[in-house]
Amino acid sequence: VWDRCFTVAPLVLVGTIDPAGTPDLAPKHMAFPLGWDNYFGFVCAPSHGTFRNVERTRSFTVTYPRHTDVVATSLTAAPRCEDTKPIVGMLDTFPATEVEGVFVRNGYLFLECALERIIEGFGRNALIAGRIVAAHVDPAALRSSDRDDAEILLEVPLLAYLDPGRFAVIDATQAFPFPAGMRH
Repeated sequence: VWDRCFTVAPLVLVGTIDPAGTPDLAPKHMAFPLGWDNYFGFVCAPSHGTFRNVERTRSFTVTYPRHTDVVATSLTAAPRCEDTKPIVGMLDTFPATEVEGVFVRNGYLFLECALERIIEGFGRNALIAGRIVAAHVDPAALRSSDRDDAEILLEVPLLAYLDPGRFAVIDATQAFPFPAGMRH
């Protein structure tokens, strides 16, 4: 089904620490909030280093990259060379404060997550669910009552992944026409 039409998803970088103690970053598009409380999840295969790292360390980070960093974000999916990803060492990163891991500095939203649970059984994939223990946001991307949402998205456009194999920059939006009395 999923290769027959396009679907829209965020594109994030999930950060983990490999067995040698080196930061690892991997792009994920099947990544999303889990409900209205502070939970975040992403889909990953048990065969991937990201899955094994989260399982071992019980934590992960999430960077929402800017649209200007789509190439660097893509390169984090490159194959490893002698158990490392050279691109990760070339990115400007900074450490998480509550969990072990790093963020890519030029992102706009950063989540620190403690592993809540791993749910296997989605074919060859699993859902990794984390509890957000710290969040950081670029002030330019922060919503507030004195700023119009459309202006924020013009200033800090969102990077979206259009599966399969395309991306988009979201900088023009419209308010959703909620029915009277409905809350989002």
